Amino acid sequence: MDTAPLSSTQKSSPWWRRFLVASKRNNLYLWLELAFGAGLLFAIWSTWFTFTSAPPTGQFLPATQVAALLIGILIPAMGLLVLLGRRLALRRAAGSTPRLHVRLVFLFSVIAAVPTLLVAGFAALLFQLGVDFWFSDNSRGLMENARELAEGYYEQNQQDVANETVAMAGDVRFYLERSAVSDQGFAEFYAFQAQARDMTESAIFQQLEDGSLRTAAIYDLLVENEPLEFGARALPVLQNGDQVVVEGSPQRIASLAPIDRESGIYLYNARDSEAESFNYWERAQSINSSYESLTRRARALQLRFNLAILVVSLALISLAVWFALRFADRQVEPLTELVAAANKVGAGNFALRVAGRTSGDEIGLLNRAFNRMTSQLEKQNNELVSANRQIDDRRAFMEAVLESVTAGVISVDEGGKVLLMNSSAQKLLLGDTTDSALGLELCAFAPEIDRLVEGGLTSGIITQAKGDELLTLAVRVAPEKGGHVITFEDITSQLLDQRQAAWSDVARRIAHEIKNPLTPIQLATERLKRRYRKQIESDGDLFDELTSTIVRQVGDLRKMVDEFSSFARLPKPHFRNEDALDLVRQALFLQEVAHPQVNFRLDVDPSQDFSIACDRHQ
Repeated sequence: MDTAPLSSTQKSSPWWRRFLVASKRNNLYLWLELAFGAGLLFAIWSTWFTFTSAPPTGQFLPATQVAALLIGILIPAMGLLVLLGRRLALRRAAGSTPRLHVRLVFLFSVIAAVPTLLVAGFAALLFQLGVDFWFSDNSRGLMENARELAEGYYEQNQQDVANETVAMAGDVRFYLERSAVSDQGFAEFYAFQAQARDMTESAIFQQLEDGSLRTAAIYDLLVENEPLEFGARALPVLQNGDQVVVEGSPQRIASLAPIDRESGIYLYNARDSEAESFNYWERAQSINSSYESLTRRARALQLRFNLAILVVSLALISLAVWFALRFADRQVEPLTELVAAANKVGAGNFALRVAGRTSGDEIGLLNRAFNRMTSQLEKQNNELVSANRQIDDRRAFMEAVLESVTAGVISVDEGGKVLLMNSSAQKLLLGDTTDSALGLELCAFAPEIDRLVEGGLTSGIITQAKGDELLTLAVRVAPEKGGHVITFEDITSQLLDQRQAAWSDVARRIAHEIKNPLTPIQLATERLKRRYRKQIESDGDLFDELTSTIVRQVGDLRKMVDEFSSFARLPKPHFRNEDALDLVRQALFLQEVAHPQVNFRLDVDPSQDFSIACDRHQ
């Protein structure tokens, strides 16, 4: 089976154009939307399953795995956004060619998508690699060691407060054994003991018989009832034989030691959080608590960060698509209006002007150039209309002239086809037929004229048959660019007139020569009749008929010669009723006399009427 070779246009068609044609034919973009949608759902499910299954709580997922999951979501999501932008571009460009819309949206989307995808992947990797150490076993061990060190230091501080309280209780006991609490020097001694042992609060209270506590001495007590409340909690422990009771709180470390168990006198000391040792412990506790809270939320934070990267990336792509649509609208709308205006100008509306941007950018330059073009087209169109109107007027005048002249005019091209023929030429060559000869070959109906044209002659006289008539035509051929103009006239009547004029002159001379012997012939015949009629006895009727015929014919010839010599034409007939049988008998008699060797016979029906209207002399 033979196949036609591909055209040069088909051979040189680029691959991307063939791909676009094939994609439109097979509805590829719909399949891409479905594929991207399915891929996005699968990527979201995979990410959720990975974050909610393994590894154990408190550990990050591997950085490469998280980056792969993020990119796996971004690729189909970005593809869907790009295809959505394409759909919006097609909808916005309804009624016009959407190619530029789609190309701009695709270009901006790709320009925004590729860097965003790379940045998102690297950001996820860098974040994972940057924070992975802080959630590793080494970091967790470091924090545990710091916490244990702070707790040991705090416990050591508590032990120090307890030891200082026991020692201070011994010193106070030793002093009270020699003087009373009300002694003037006890206050100074007591304050010195508290300050020397770095105590922020101190108090001495006694348990009464009813079990209530009474404060005997205090030093810089911030909360008045605090020693009594702590003493109420610690006394049962001391009554069991312990030397000291220590209690730590976020505000202070308090201790209680007996001065004199039998008298129920006890010493209360407290060191608040402003102490440097206590601050170290409290800070370590806070840091360790925050770290534990952070490790419990490690995967949640990892998921939130990657979700933030995903949202920001998709927002950038959406912004790029929106900007591309806005930019395409701004750039394509003037071009669309320009195309519509060009179509209207192509339809003949040369007065149309574009009212869009006329700024210094390319669109403005294009609009101004279009308006200048339409102005020139309108001016030239008006000039052409005026010129065509003049040409039409001139053509109508020429057609009227050609129709009014009696000469035939034909215009033919180089191949001999008729381009123009006036009515005179139509009548002379084709008769009364109404069929147009335009487009016909000249040789088909005027071969003699065609021979003159083919022979390169500029003039000639030919004969042309017109029905039963044979016309004599005087032809002139004028060559012009692309063909010939042929003019011809019917000179048949002219030639006939010339012949008649020549015949008139000849006829006058002949008439003169004929008329001269007619009178002697008539006179001789009449004399013969008068002289010899009486002598002829037999065939007298025949003799009379012969002499009468001679006289009558001589008279007829004289009248005919007179008419001929006067008007150089045949005499005008004078019609009247005549006996056709008598006319036939006279004509037959002449023939019998002229041809005596021929036997003539006339058979007629006497009952019929042979009367006719005629001129018997003609």
